[in-house]
Amino acid sequence: MTGKDILLKTLRCEAADRLPWVPFTGVHAGSLIGVNAEAYLKSADHIVAGLEAANARYQPDGVPVVFDLQLEAEVLGCTLAWAKETPPSVATHPLDGSYDLNSLPSFSMKNGRFPAVFDAIKRLKSSIGGDTALFGLLTGPLTLALHLRGEEFLLDMFDEEDGVATLMDFCTDIAIDFARAYLEAGIDVVAVVDPMISQIGPDHFEAVVAPSLNRIFDTVRDAGGLSSLFVCGNATRNLEVMSATTCDNICVDENVDLKKLGDVCRAAGKSFGGNLRLTTVFLLGDADATRRDVARCLREAGDGPGFMLAPGCDLPYACKPENIDVVSGIVHDDYLRQIALALPDVIDTDTFDDIVIPDYAASAKVIVDVVTLDSAGCAPCTYMLKAAQEGARAAGIPVSVREHKITGRDGLGYMKKLKVTAIPSICINGEEKFASIIPERAELVAAIRGT
Repeated sequence: MTGKDILLKTLRCEAADRLPWVPFTGVHAGSLIGVNAEAYLKSADHIVAGLEAANARYQPDGVPVVFDLQLEAEVLGCTLAWAKETPPSVATHPLDGSYDLNSLPSFSMKNGRFPAVFDAIKRLKSSIGGDTALFGLLTGPLTLALHLRGEEFLLDMFDEEDGVATLMDFCTDIAIDFARAYLEAGIDVVAVVDPMISQIGPDHFEAVVAPSLNRIFDTVRDAGGLSSLFVCGNATRNLEVMSATTCDNICVDENVDLKKLGDVCRAAGKSFGGNLRLTTVFLLGDADATRRDVARCLREAGDGPGFMLAPGCDLPYACKPENIDVVSGIVHDDYLRQIALALPDVIDTDTFDDIVIPDYAASAKVIVDVVTLDSAGCAPCTYMLKAAQEGARAAGIPVSVREHKITGRDGLGYMKKLKVTAIPSICINGEEKFASIIPERAELVAAIRGT
């Protein structure tokens, strides 16, 4: 049985020979061949070379062809801000101020970077696709709507129902076209990545998002494919409604308790994946930290079929390959797995004494700390930071807005000292006010003013 066979059986909740493992390599694969994120995501040659290198080194059972939630937005007229170590972020929103869909460029997968992606799929099917499943990732309709309209789309859910419905239908149609093209190209698993789901509640999910997702998942199932729903951020409040959709699999990041996800998914007859820690383990940790985190995931996931081991999101560009090697070793060697499970839990004792936070009470300005994964490549983080900046401008008083990325010790230190409970979050004068949910402008301004 190949690794691909093992993974596909697991996604169907069938018993498999061993635990499957899917490193969401993303632009990290570019680091393995010495090219930056921008160069990597613009070249089929680099994508193929990077994934072949990752496949040879990490022995995965599946890999995403690309992890870039801006492919569709770029073709539809969004300007992208490129970075060297993250996927690009959306810098402009062509529907800012209107819902005129006729103002958008016509959507075609012959434009933008789509030809490079499909060229890479064709070549990867030949080189690694026999033994390794290929995931085709597409941008979920809620996140794509945010890319096109901006963060105002979240507010529009309360008073622009017709515009919201029209734009969601438009984004869903694009996702369905993309999914069909993926399946025709030979993609094994279509993954709808919709990180902005963590920023809404269950009522809006059921009313606005679930019908769109079900249209996509039903299309994939009718074509004989498998589907996954991948949500970043603290999506705990939405786990039950997510599990009620028609997807085959749900993946989450480290903000979500894996045991709770497993309980919800198994009750709904779905497989699930996650949620190895990105920064404290893969980026900043060592081999022992990796072994302990794998053991945590195994314990929380529990016994029974349907669990896929994976990082909580796409791997940071500069994460340590030797840490990822540890995961591969445990997956493929039962002895190493037993050693990992026998390790004692270690509580993080780092007090970050070298990270000094401001004396908020003595500051002449209101200090707004936005704790993110990295706004350059994380969609919820991008919109949370932008909301904070625009709220600060609207407050009419002196305000300092600062981002703290948990990809470094400064961000981790602020996260711990400010007692941040979820990523991304907004803290005002040292107190967490908005955890993993983008606030309405008036609510944020009131919080900044202290009213």
